[in-house]
Amino acid sequence: MIAMGNADNKKRFEGQTAIVTGGGTGMGRAAALRLGREGANVVIAGRRTKELQDVCDEIIAQGGRALAVQTDVADPRQVEALVNKTLDVYGSLDIAWNNAGTLGAFSPLHELSFEDFDTVMSVNLRGVFACLKYEIAAMLDRGIRGSIVNTSSWTAHGAMPGTSGYAASKGALDAMTRTVALEVGPRNIRVNNVSPGMIATPMSQEVLSDETTARPFVKQTPLQRVGQSEDVADVVLWLLSDDARFVTGQSILVDGGYTIGGLRP
Repeated sequence: MIAMGNADNKKRFEGQTAIVTGGGTGMGRAAALRLGREGANVVIAGRRTKELQDVCDEIIAQGGRALAVQTDVADPRQVEALVNKTLDVYGSLDIAWNNAGTLGAFSPLHELSFEDFDTVMSVNLRGVFACLKYEIAAMLDRGIRGSIVNTSSWTAHGAMPGTSGYAASKGALDAMTRTVALEVGPRNIRVNNVSPGMIATPMSQEVLSDETTARPFVKQTPLQRVGQSEDVADVVLWLLSDDARFVTGQSILVDGGYTIGGLRP
């Protein structure tokens, strides 16, 4: 058994089963590892099998329970299969982080192709719709007092040139989350969004590797740094836990204060 600090010894999720999509790398990986340390059965979903299995193996090596399920959230049939597999193996679904997403193409709207727009919508909006649909159905069928978090973005609150498709997908997700929270709140299911700012993950590597792009982000962020995956994962686990039992329908920014002032020259 690996010795861990007091914070990690808190078994907030003992006996609960969690799904984390986009769990093979970055923020999803950080949350999956933390959920495993805090007692959850963790089902890690995503498109890249090796990364998923690596996270799964790490959780198991630390004494946790985990299952890797290859899933493309753009395909509703695969999402349904993911939820069914979770129920077959662990018998319940208590919490979920719908984190899988794509940046899509960065270009002015008048140069953005219909294909690129449809791709980002199919993953970031339709994919989360599919996850919510099957996760909520599973929770309702079993009378589970559940909690679900989706991944939105600071671009749903601010703006950055070239992100019209991406920002639109996240803005629509914010609106959908508020509505779903109203629908399922009376059945004891909470639904929230986390809205990361600039976070050092594999998906943001292209942006952060460009000094002319990365430096203004840091300079214009009140906390004066780029975020880390753990910064977001900690907020997600709070939202999933009973510590946030009276919080629903919210989109919580985790951006170091960047969006307060917005994009500046």
